[in-house]
Amino acid sequence: MKKSIYIMALGAFGIITTEFGVIGILPSIARDLHITIERAGWLLSGFALTIAITGPFAMLATSRVNRRTTMAFVLALFVLSNLFSALANNFTMLMIARIIPAVLHPVFWSVSTVAAARQVAPEQSSRAVAVIMAGLSVATVVGVPMATYVTDLAGWRYSFVLSGIINLVAFIALLISVPSMPVSENVSLKAQLNGLKSRQLWVNLTATVLMLAGMFSSYSYLADFLEKITRMNGVQISVMLLIFGAAGIAGNWLTGILMSRNALLTTRVFLISLAMVNVLTFSFGGWFAPMTGIIALWGFIHTGGFLISNLRTTAEAPDAPELAASLMVSFGNAGVTIGTILGGLVIANWGTRDITLLSILLLGGTLVLSFVRFADAKSGSKTAVKPALAH
Repeated sequence: MKKSIYIMALGAFGIITTEFGVIGILPSIARDLHITIERAGWLLSGFALTIAITGPFAMLATSRVNRRTTMAFVLALFVLSNLFSALANNFTMLMIARIIPAVLHPVFWSVSTVAAARQVAPEQSSRAVAVIMAGLSVATVVGVPMATYVTDLAGWRYSFVLSGIINLVAFIALLISVPSMPVSENVSLKAQLNGLKSRQLWVNLTATVLMLAGMFSSYSYLADFLEKITRMNGVQISVMLLIFGAAGIAGNWLTGILMSRNALLTTRVFLISLAMVNVLTFSFGGWFAPMTGIIALWGFIHTGGFLISNLRTTAEAPDAPELAASLMVSFGNAGVTIGTILGGLVIANWGTRDITLLSILLLGGTLVLSFVRFADAKSGSKTAVKPALAH
């Protein structure tokens, strides 16, 4: 793998730390700003909703800009966002600081994943994308638990300072180590939109919404679950999030290998496995020792969902890979928004433990949708994922 691919993965690590770092600190923010945990959840769902709405438009607006310039600008915006988040003195200011960089979040993902796939041979493209996605896994290993730990030591504002520093390091590394990536192809808007005619693409995007909703209806409130149901303290929750993320790195790597062999089968196994983890969480959530093992298994399975969504979407639109990738990010974050909102409603009306039942229901719906197939579908084959990404 080329060095530039790992640098882009570092950038992915930075922006994901910003997006998901709040998961472990929502209880602290809620207490300090005197709001409910459901309202605090909007710091994640509002971020995701912004991405869902603006993603494709932001991608089209930047489609002719040098790719390195685009990624550098996105990272710089995330640095400023974290600075203003740390200085926010009320919930409204914090929400505004969070939403602004979310507008360009999908641009970084779309550009970096497609650029990574194009820098290697077709047979290595799924592995190259997996390296970028590993930035997400490492963010859950280091960024999310570190944000939680820093909050426990010094307060939630310092967790945003940490995220800002990570994004700054990624920004500098990208400017120093990633070569210029001018846009050599002048593809018209009409040509890009014509690349999105596949019926299976839209089925897969719908499945992405349901799957991410199922993943985040429970994961968004994992810290709250561990605090209220498993009765863990701040340090123990940080350790659990570290275990979750560490297992996710291995799971992401394995998912990349399996997706290159049979994308559809891997997707179905993933959905069934994650649903079973939620069954275990519901059953043993109040027990400290079993939850340690369940969290590791959960993390191992969970992270693969992002890679599955990316590969299955771009495989169906080889003539517009960046636009398709931005649609995946938008639909995926719509799923995050829906899952987080529904999870908050379940907590408010029934209780924290029941978010796992909601997750099982949504994942089951996604599994059913995986059997909707059209004759022109490519993502079900064993080899279509790789050449589509390398287009």
